[in-house]
Amino acid sequence: MELIEAIMSRTSAARLREPGPSAAHLEVMLAAADRAPDHGRLKPWRVQVLDQAARNRLGEAALAARRRRDPQAPEDALRMEREKYLRSPCLVVVGCVIRRDQPKVPEVEQLLAAGAAVQNLCLAAHALGYGAMWKTGPAAYEPEVKQAVGLAPQDHLVAILHLGTRDH
Repeated sequence: MELIEAIMSRTSAARLREPGPSAAHLEVMLAAADRAPDHGRLKPWRVQVLDQAARNRLGEAALAARRRRDPQAPEDALRMEREKYLRSPCLVVVGCVIRRDQPKVPEVEQLLAAGAAVQNLCLAAHALGYGAMWKTGPAAYEPEVKQAVGLAPQDHLVAILHLGTRDH
Protein backbone atom coordinates (compact mmCIF):
# COMPACT_ATOMS: atom_id res chain seq x y z
CA MET A 1 0.00 0.00 0.00
CA GLU A 2 1.38 3.39 -0.96
CA LEU A 3 1.77 6.06 1.73
CA ILE A 4 -0.87 8.49 0.47
CA GLU A 5 -3.33 5.64 -0.09
CA ALA A 6 -2.70 4.44 3.49
CA ILE A 7 -3.26 7.90 4.94
CA MET A 8 -6.39 8.54 2.88
CA SER A 9 -7.98 5.15 3.56
CA ARG A 10 -7.14 4.66 7.24
CA THR A 11 -10.04 4.90 9.68
CA SER A 12 -10.53 3.74 13.23
CA ALA A 13 -12.00 0.27 13.48
CA ALA A 14 -15.38 -0.12 15.16
CA ARG A 15 -14.77 -3.74 16.22
CA LEU A 16 -11.82 -6.09 16.05
CA ARG A 17 -11.43 -9.84 15.98
CA GLU A 18 -8.71 -12.46 15.64
CA PRO A 19 -6.23 -12.72 14.19
CA GLY A 20 -4.13 -10.04 15.75
CA PRO A 21 -0.81 -8.95 14.30
CA SER A 22 1.88 -11.58 13.96
CA ALA A 23 5.14 -11.07 15.84
CA ALA A 24 6.83 -10.03 12.58
CA HIS A 25 4.09 -7.51 11.81
CA LEU A 26 4.22 -6.13 15.36
CA GLU A 27 7.95 -5.64 14.93
CA VAL A 28 7.32 -3.58 11.76
CA MET A 29 4.65 -1.51 13.53
CA LEU A 30 6.94 -0.79 16.48
CA ALA A 31 9.77 0.16 14.14
CA ALA A 32 7.39 2.55 12.34
CA ALA A 33 6.45 4.13 15.67
CA ASP A 34 10.12 4.63 16.43
CA ARG A 35 10.52 6.74 13.25
CA ALA A 36 8.15 9.48 14.43
CA PRO A 37 9.24 13.11 14.09
CA ASP A 38 10.92 14.13 17.28
CA HIS A 39 12.32 17.58 18.06
CA GLY A 40 15.53 17.06 20.01
CA ARG A 41 15.66 13.33 19.21
CA LEU A 42 14.43 12.60 22.73
CA LYS A 43 12.14 9.68 21.85
CA PRO A 44 9.91 10.41 24.84
CA TRP A 45 7.42 7.68 23.89
CA ARG A 46 7.36 4.29 25.58
CA VAL A 47 5.61 1.56 23.60
CA GLN A 48 4.60 -1.74 25.18
CA VAL A 49 2.75 -4.72 23.79
CA LEU A 50 0.77 -6.06 26.74
CA ASP A 51 0.57 -9.78 27.39
CA GLN A 52 -2.46 -11.32 29.08
CA ALA A 53 -1.15 -10.77 32.62
CA ALA A 54 -0.37 -7.10 31.89
CA ARG A 55 -3.81 -6.62 30.33
CA ASN A 56 -5.40 -8.07 33.47
CA ARG A 57 -3.34 -5.72 35.68
CA LEU A 58 -4.40 -2.77 33.55
CA GLY A 59 -8.05 -3.82 33.82
CA GLU A 60 -7.86 -4.21 37.60
CA ALA A 61 -6.19 -0.81 37.98
CA ALA A 62 -8.83 0.82 35.75
CA LEU A 63 -11.56 -0.89 37.78
CA ALA A 64 -10.14 0.41 41.07
CA ALA A 65 -9.85 3.92 39.62
CA ARG A 66 -13.44 3.80 38.37
CA ARG A 67 -14.69 2.68 41.78
CA ARG A 68 -12.94 5.65 43.37
CA ARG A 69 -14.24 8.12 40.76
CA ASP A 70 -17.77 6.74 40.81
CA PRO A 71 -18.60 4.78 43.98
CA GLN A 72 -22.19 4.34 42.78
CA ALA A 73 -21.26 2.79 39.43
CA PRO A 74 -23.41 -0.23 38.57
CA GLU A 75 -21.74 -3.64 38.55
CA ASP A 76 -22.19 -3.97 34.78
CA ALA A 77 -20.27 -0.74 34.20
CA LEU A 78 -17.50 -1.91 36.54
CA ARG A 79 -17.26 -5.28 34.78
CA MET A 80 -17.03 -3.51 31.41
CA GLU A 81 -14.33 -1.19 32.76
CA ARG A 82 -12.19 -4.19 33.69
CA GLU A 83 -12.90 -6.25 30.57
CA LYS A 84 -12.47 -3.62 27.87
CA TYR A 85 -8.72 -4.24 27.83
CA LEU A 86 -9.31 -7.89 26.95
CA ARG A 87 -11.62 -7.44 23.94
CA SER A 88 -9.09 -7.05 21.15
CA PRO A 89 -6.54 -9.59 19.96
CA CYS A 90 -3.62 -7.26 20.73
CA LEU A 91 -3.22 -4.31 23.08
CA VAL A 92 -0.40 -1.79 22.83
CA VAL A 93 0.04 1.11 25.22
CA VAL A 94 2.04 4.21 24.43
CA GLY A 95 3.25 6.45 27.21
CA CYS A 96 5.20 9.67 27.16
CA VAL A 97 7.97 10.26 29.65
CA ILE A 98 8.59 14.00 29.59
CA ARG A 99 12.24 15.01 29.66
CA ARG A 100 12.12 18.07 31.88
CA ASP A 101 15.90 18.51 31.59
CA GLN A 102 15.42 19.63 27.96
CA PRO A 103 14.09 23.22 28.11
CA LYS A 104 14.45 23.65 24.33
CA VAL A 105 11.85 20.92 23.78
CA PRO A 106 8.67 21.89 25.64
CA GLU A 107 6.35 19.27 27.10
CA VAL A 108 3.74 19.84 24.40
CA GLU A 109 6.27 19.01 21.67
CA GLN A 110 7.25 15.82 23.46
CA LEU A 111 3.59 14.83 23.75
CA LEU A 112 3.04 15.57 20.07
CA ALA A 113 6.04 13.38 19.21
CA ALA A 114 4.48 10.53 21.20
CA GLY A 115 1.22 11.10 19.32
CA ALA A 116 3.11 10.97 16.03
CA ALA A 117 4.59 7.63 17.12
CA VAL A 118 1.05 6.32 17.69
CA GLN A 119 -0.04 7.61 14.28
CA ASN A 120 2.90 5.89 12.59
CA LEU A 121 1.99 2.67 14.37
CA CYS A 122 -1.65 3.00 13.25
CA LEU A 123 -0.62 3.65 9.64
CA ALA A 124 1.73 0.67 9.67
CA ALA A 125 -1.05 -1.53 11.09
CA HIS A 126 -3.39 -0.37 8.34
CA ALA A 127 -0.78 -0.93 5.63
CA LEU A 128 -0.29 -4.48 6.93
CA GLY A 129 -4.04 -5.17 6.82
CA TYR A 130 -5.00 -4.69 10.49
CA GLY A 131 -7.52 -2.44 12.14
CA ALA A 132 -6.69 -0.17 15.07
CA MET A 133 -8.65 1.71 17.70
CA TRP A 134 -6.85 4.47 19.64
CA LYS A 135 -8.42 4.79 23.08
CA THR A 136 -7.72 6.48 26.38
CA GLY A 137 -10.62 7.52 28.62
CA PRO A 138 -10.65 8.73 32.22
CA ALA A 139 -8.61 5.77 33.47
CA ALA A 140 -5.60 6.87 31.38
CA TYR A 141 -5.13 9.87 33.67
CA GLU A 142 -5.15 7.91 36.93
CA PRO A 143 -1.80 7.36 38.68
CA GLU A 144 -2.43 3.67 39.47
CA VAL A 145 -3.42 2.95 35.88
CA LYS A 146 -0.23 4.58 34.66
CA GLN A 147 1.72 2.57 37.22
CA ALA A 148 0.07 -0.65 35.99
CA VAL A 149 1.75 -0.08 32.61
CA GLY A 150 5.10 1.02 34.03
CA LEU A 151 4.63 4.77 33.94
CA ALA A 152 5.11 7.27 36.75
CA PRO A 153 2.24 9.54 37.91
CA GLN A 154 3.76 12.55 36.11
CA ASP A 155 4.06 10.61 32.81
CA HIS A 156 1.31 10.59 30.20
CA LEU A 157 -0.61 7.56 28.96
CA VAL A 158 -1.05 8.74 25.37
CA ALA A 159 -2.74 5.72 23.79
CA ILE A 160 -4.34 2.42 24.59
CA LEU A 161 -4.21 0.95 21.14
CA HIS A 162 -6.36 -2.05 20.21
CA LEU A 163 -5.13 -4.00 17.18
CA GLY A 164 -6.65 -6.88 15.25
CA THR A 165 -8.60 -7.79 12.15
CA ARG A 166 -11.51 -5.50 11.35
CA ASP A 167 -14.87 -7.08 12.11
CA HIS A 168 -17.12 -5.47 9.50
